[in-house]
Amino acid sequence: MRKAHASKPDTTPRIRGAFFSHPVFKAARSHLRMPGSLCERSVVTPWLAARLHHLYLKARKKRARIGLQLKKKRDNKNISTETHEKTKGNDMDRMTRMLMLAMAAIALLSPGAQAQEILVGQVAPTSGVLGDTGKEMVLGVKVYFAYINAHGGVNGKKIKHIIKDDGYVVAETVRLTKELVDKDRVVALIGFAGTGNVGELLKQNVLADANIALVAPYTGGEPLRTPFNPNIFHIRAGYGDEAEEMIRQLDSQGIKRIAVMYQDDPFGKAGLAGVETALKKRNIPLAVSAGYEKGTDNVSDAVKTIAAAKPQAVIMISINKSTGAFIKQFRDVAPGVQLFNISVVNPKELVRLASPDKARGVGIAQVMPFPYATTIAIVREYQQLMTKYAPGAEFSYTSLEEFIGAKVLVEGLRRAGPSPTREKVIKALETLNKYDTGGFVVSFSANNRIGSSFVEITIIGRGGNLQR
Repeated sequence: MRKAHASKPDTTPRIRGAFFSHPVFKAARSHLRMPGSLCERSVVTPWLAARLHHLYLKARKKRARIGLQLKKKRDNKNISTETHEKTKGNDMDRMTRMLMLAMAAIALLSPGAQAQEILVGQVAPTSGVLGDTGKEMVLGVKVYFAYINAHGGVNGKKIKHIIKDDGYVVAETVRLTKELVDKDRVVALIGFAGTGNVGELLKQNVLADANIALVAPYTGGEPLRTPFNPNIFHIRAGYGDEAEEMIRQLDSQGIKRIAVMYQDDPFGKAGLAGVETALKKRNIPLAVSAGYEKGTDNVSDAVKTIAAAKPQAVIMISINKSTGAFIKQFRDVAPGVQLFNISVVNPKELVRLASPDKARGVGIAQVMPFPYATTIAIVREYQQLMTKYAPGAEFSYTSLEEFIGAKVLVEGLRRAGPSPTREKVIKALETLNKYDTGGFVVSFSANNRIGSSFVEITIIGRGGNLQR
């Protein structure tokens, strides 16, 4: 009696039940001697790929060997040509079926090939120091996907949005992305946060090895843009673009003593580099820079260092909590200094954290359309769908950005056809040249992944209201 196979840890992609009942798969399982209990739960991708490859090579060798063996038999035993050809044909047919079986099984295992849903993954910091931002990122994607699913999905298939919380921790971003790619078998990724987090994915070749697209990462870090990376589709301007616009405006006002407060990690250093480049272009020296530790709002040392340099303006490369803490403390020691922040903060959060009086006058670079007016079509659509699918949720730049990102991805999925694969999605996104989402244009191509360079400056006004 054949021994039962021991149960293996379920570390593999889940496949729909219909796949295992498919006659081709059942036959492939028989040839591959795959444990039935394992098949009912999962497929071990590297192991199965090796078995299929072995089967394919074995069948090819056997096809060649059959011809030689039958030729020898015919020569030695004087078998008639007719009998020889009939026997050879039957054996060849059997080998051909084995080859076709292996190829069919491989085809069935391709991500998205037999799915009745389109699986899209998102790793975002819905807890921790960036939790408020992460929740808004997820909300923007979720609302647009809800609208698409309510109207029949994409090419008749609903989108399943798989969300995982990395807490803004780099190691978790990597682990959860690998889980989405290898276990959940998503066909595309959307809306990740953190220059360092996404940068580590590139360093470990996670996206390249999976040949998968990441659309609308919530970062403008130049290391993710240069050199060219074919897997990341940016819909926002880079931190260099934001820094250029802020420095341009300050220079036009005659402000030359400019300092930088930054998060001491790849995100903050990317923003700092952008400011330094913009200043160097105008032969303006950086007055001083001071960092703070990622994951904290401990900015007291940065406040002291920058205040001592007596700058006319400070550009902050930081997130909500640290920016709020810096504004609150710095206003007490240098109330007349002009403050700016790059686009990754929520103005309402800054007002809440620092108080309306202290936040008043803070400039914020923006890379998306103004979400509080209805002057362009994409914002009208965003507001209408937010009201319908997320009643009570506040409008924000962050949720609008990922809403637009979701719209871009959906168009890519639509162009990828009824059976989207990772490769098809990448190719389809490349065709979005001057794609108008509704007053906000995104352009990609085979050699361009920077969809937009739009930047404008907003100001927190009286009562905490944002003004353009």
